[in-house]
Amino acid sequence: MMEKEGAGQKLYTRMRLWVFPDQYVIEPTDGSSGSILTVSRVDGSMKLLDELPHCSTVRVPKIQTIFGVIGMLKLLSGSYLFVITERECVGSYLGHPIFKVSSLKIFPCDHSLNTSPAEQKRMETEFSAVLNAAEGTPGLFFSYDSNLTLSAQRLHALGDESKRLPLWRQADPRYLWNNYMMELLIDSKLDQYLLPIVQGSFQHFQAAIGKDIIDVTLIARRCTRRTGTRMWRRGADSDGYVANFVETEQIMQLKGLTASFVQVRGSMPFLWEQIVDLTYKPKYEIVKPEEAPRVAERHFLDLRKRYGSVIAVDLVNTEGGEGRLYEMYSNSVQHIVGDDMRFVHFDFHKICGHIHFERLSILYDQIADFLNKNGYFLLNEKGEKVEEQRGVVRTNCVDCLDRTNVTQSMIGRKMLESQLRGIRAFDAKETISSHPNFDDNFKIMWANHGDDISIQYSGTDALKGDFVRCGQRTIQGIIKDGRNALVRYYLNNFVDGTKQDAIDLLHGHFIVSTSRDMTSQPQKAGVEAIASLPLALALVFVGCFFTLMSLSQVQDNPWHLLFSFMSASLSVAIAAYVRAKGRMFCNRPRLHKPRS
Repeated sequence: MMEKEGAGQKLYTRMRLWVFPDQYVIEPTDGSSGSILTVSRVDGSMKLLDELPHCSTVRVPKIQTIFGVIGMLKLLSGSYLFVITERECVGSYLGHPIFKVSSLKIFPCDHSLNTSPAEQKRMETEFSAVLNAAEGTPGLFFSYDSNLTLSAQRLHALGDESKRLPLWRQADPRYLWNNYMMELLIDSKLDQYLLPIVQGSFQHFQAAIGKDIIDVTLIARRCTRRTGTRMWRRGADSDGYVANFVETEQIMQLKGLTASFVQVRGSMPFLWEQIVDLTYKPKYEIVKPEEAPRVAERHFLDLRKRYGSVIAVDLVNTEGGEGRLYEMYSNSVQHIVGDDMRFVHFDFHKICGHIHFERLSILYDQIADFLNKNGYFLLNEKGEKVEEQRGVVRTNCVDCLDRTNVTQSMIGRKMLESQLRGIRAFDAKETISSHPNFDDNFKIMWANHGDDISIQYSGTDALKGDFVRCGQRTIQGIIKDGRNALVRYYLNNFVDGTKQDAIDLLHGHFIVSTSRDMTSQPQKAGVEAIASLPLALALVFVGCFFTLMSLSQVQDNPWHLLFSFMSASLSVAIAAYVRAKGRMFCNRPRLHKPRS
């Protein structure tokens, strides 16, 4: 269907990794006659050879099959090679196979540490320990043949000259997960090893409509400009890049036709944060409110350049802490609202509650004219453009996860029905629900899509997923939501700080250098140096235990009343301190220190 991209720069699809004492050797084994890549274990330097180097040691080198080189990351003294050790084929994108990274592994090139100063060794050990979190990075996808970073419409718009470039040169940097890690390989001109990776989701199914088979694909592309974890990446930066920004493309193929519809999600585009402090729902804090209009303007200017007209759908509450965010968002975009920029607020919780999600039809009625006017991308049987999408729906709630996914799935359903009517596969009143198997697959696809995006940002599946998956709220779904909410609380408070540091290292948001990092990582002092929630809870428990024991012996010795009072006072004092200084007891990022 689509012309094959990068045809002159075929990527290696299978390689053999040789682990020698002094170097790693990567040998293509997919039948291609490519050069062999060697990576020094001393300093990470790379070069190409025509044949395998001779093994000068008695020990037989370890050998492992790998399916791609993700990139190289340099820290203080050592460099670290990232490779794909397991893959899974999950479908096809415009005729090309798509793979999911099932397992990746990091190989250190840090022998130079043997001659490094003690302090540098300590810092390198800390940084490399943080990197271990990267091996569990979820939702990574790639193709050896197709550019996953571009939507079908943008891919079609590429000129013939651009299509002949290596895939990494065609890629959109904002959706290229390994963009920073590829730099050392790019410098060494290793085009056939440069495998673009996208983080997001890839879902696919086929279903029957009468005698015809429809092929539906849903792909998400996570932006790397302000990527991170749920509580440590909120709002926008000063350039207008927002947290949890994800482009979602729904592709339909039927009777030789290809239709694509793109929508986006992203955090509210002004500076705000929500720093964890052991409370279940930390306060929202708006930072530099005077800059909000300028930041929002930058954000929407970028969206209009990329997608055309924009309709921003805000799903947050109008009251409480969310209400303050809504007011700031609404006020900050008033000066840019116009013919090509609309703002629609829909209080999801107030209108839909926890079970009446069918009331989203009220929202659809408000945006239907925008969807009809700006359309979708359509290719005919010859691969020629018939229609194009001229605008995008931008949806957000606070996390841009649960309410957002329910809403986007509704919009995706409506647009797919519109496409099927447009090509006369559906009559005027026919819907996806008219075809039970099609309907079930569509719901599952969007539910899995929402879970994938949620896991990457919050660490758990999406809430309200039972409605997307089943079409209604269920008792099991409500119980699962409660469990996931508790897991999110634990991860946000006690795990995500380190995970955020790993993300910042992987994407080059924190550049490690000797001159900077030997002095810039302050060590904890005072109470903060020994602050430990398990220790505090243990002391409170011990205090309560001695209080009860003393009270039980007051009749024998009145002095026990004093002891019980002192024990109880100590327990209360510790609990009050933990509550007041909650942020001190949380797992916080160390590379980009948040405000205290």
